Amino acid sequence: MATGKGAGDRIADLIDDILVQTPLKAAGFIVTIYGDLVEPRGGVVWIGNLIETCAAVGISETLVRTAVSRLVAAGQLLGEREGRRSYYRLSRTAGSEFAAAAQIIFGGAEEESWQLVHLTGAETEERMQALERAGYARLDPRLAIGPARQAAGSADALTLRADSPDPKALAAFVQTYWNLAPHAAAYRLFLDQFRPVAGLVQQHPLSPATALTIRLLLIHRFRSVLLHDPRLPAAALPRDWPGLEARRLFAALYRRLSPAADDHIGRRFVSGSGPLRAVTEESEKRLSLLETQAA
Repeated sequence: MATGKGAGDRIADLIDDILVQTPLKAAGFIVTIYGDLVEPRGGVVWIGNLIETCAAVGISETLVRTAVSRLVAAGQLLGEREGRRSYYRLSRTAGSEFAAAAQIIFGGAEEESWQLVHLTGAETEERMQALERAGYARLDPRLAIGPARQAAGSADALTLRADSPDPKALAAFVQTYWNLAPHAAAYRLFLDQFRPVAGLVQQHPLSPATALTIRLLLIHRFRSVLLHDPRLPAAALPRDWPGLEARRLFAALYRRLSPAADDHIGRRFVSGSGPLRAVTEESEKRLSLLETQAA
């Protein structure tokens, strides 16, 4: 990065670095836009706002419209028109999925317990793969173990709670059944990308539009890393686990960016019934949840 540049140019360079290191896909970024700013404000927004927001990170209008069409076909968005404008709202199913993801992203530490799941009935392989995506480790074709989460169980499964009072035994068990190295590397890349951003943001005020762009990139990257992480209980993780620092950085930077970013939302974003509110009960709740995590 060249020296002698102003804060705005340095921020632009950091954004470019993030986009080069971890390129965006239009549909995934649009999902982030809905999850971060649309869902807490009613779930519907003008497509022009999506086009403008995506343009700031190099995603063209054509790619936005194609991605929106695919999200509609997938049942995540529903289209509606008011006059000459097109608006898109979250489907009920997508809204439930977004709420669950928001709880993971903003809610902090999860339940510190373990669960064995023995699958019964048919189609066990598909259900086992779903458990693995939820952070479970496969022990055999029907048996998995992982963090005890409500979504892990089903009518065709036997669930048993597990406990390990021996930290060394727990660490050895985790090392045997989980490969945490890729997740640690992903957290370290996130830290490398956003530590410099946090330093600049702390020293220099940003325009509301730039604050929103950075906040969207921040949550897009953190969401991607976090939701792929098995999110094991803290007692099972290495002492130098980078996920802990990554969460603190995410919480602190998200809170710092939000006043300006929310101001931009209130000034620029609209639904069919009028402007989106800059601040809502849900957006305030998210900031409150992050307050203790940023320490």
